[in-house]
Amino acid sequence: NIGHAQAAAGVAGVIKMVEALRRGVLPATLHVDAPSSKVDWSSGGVRLLTEARAWPEVDRPRRAGVSSFGVSGTNAHVIVEQAPELPGETPEDVDEIPDRAEQAAVPVPVPVWPVSGRGAGGLRAQAARLAEFAAENRELSAAEIGHALATTRAALDERAVVVAGDRDEAVAALNALATGESVPAVVTGSADVTGKTVFVFPGQGAQWAGMGAELLASSPVFSGRIAECAAALA
Repeated sequence: NIGHAQAAAGVAGVIKMVEALRRGVLPATLHVDAPSSKVDWSSGGVRLLTEARAWPEVDRPRRAGVSSFGVSGTNAHVIVEQAPELPGETPEDVDEIPDRAEQAAVPVPVPVWPVSGRGAGGLRAQAARLAEFAAENRELSAAEIGHALATTRAALDERAVVVAGDRDEAVAALNALATGESVPAVVTGSADVTGKTVFVFPGQGAQWAGMGAELLASSPVFSGRIAECAAALA
C-alpha cells in the first residue's frame, strides 16, 4: 500500500495488477470494513476482495482492468492481459535485480571526477593525491575512476567537480585545484550541512517539448537508460 502517488498513481495500479497476473493471486482490497451501501451488490458478479486468494486457472489468459479517474478531468481505463511465460522463467526470477554498484562503468565522452575533503586544505590535498594516482595508473579508464569516486568515496563538506576534455586535462585541472589556482575545468563549492536543503520534484504539467534532448545527445549513460525505458514501454 502506498500513499498518493499523483502522476504515478496509474503506474502503481498497473504494477500491482501485473504482479497479480504473474503470481496468480487476487490481492485483498485494503481498509474496507464493509462494502459501500451506494452499490447494489446483489446484482452482477462484482465483489470486493476482503482477503487475498488464488486467481482461478481457466481456459484463457488472466485479464484485469486498471482505472484512472483524474481530478483534473483525465479519465482512462486499461485492460491488462497475462503475458505468456518464457521458457524456464518463474515469478521469482524477476525479483533478482542486480546491484547497480556491480555494473561496469559506462564510458563517457569527458572525465567527470568528483572530489571532496574536510576543509579547503583537505580538498586541495585530496586533489593532489588523485592527480598523482590518475597519472600513475593509466590502465584505469577515466570512466572507471569517475565511477569509483562517485560510488565508493565519502562526500565531505568541501567539494569540487572536474569536467575536462580528456584525462591529461583532468590531471592538470586537479593539480591546479591542489595549488589553489582557479581553472575553467573545476567547479568548487561547500556543502550545506544544515540539513534544510531538499529536492522538489514537480507533479503533472511541468514537462516541455525537447526536455532532456541535450542530455540525451551528450550522455551515453542517460541515453542508454532512456533507450531501455523506451524498449520496455514499447
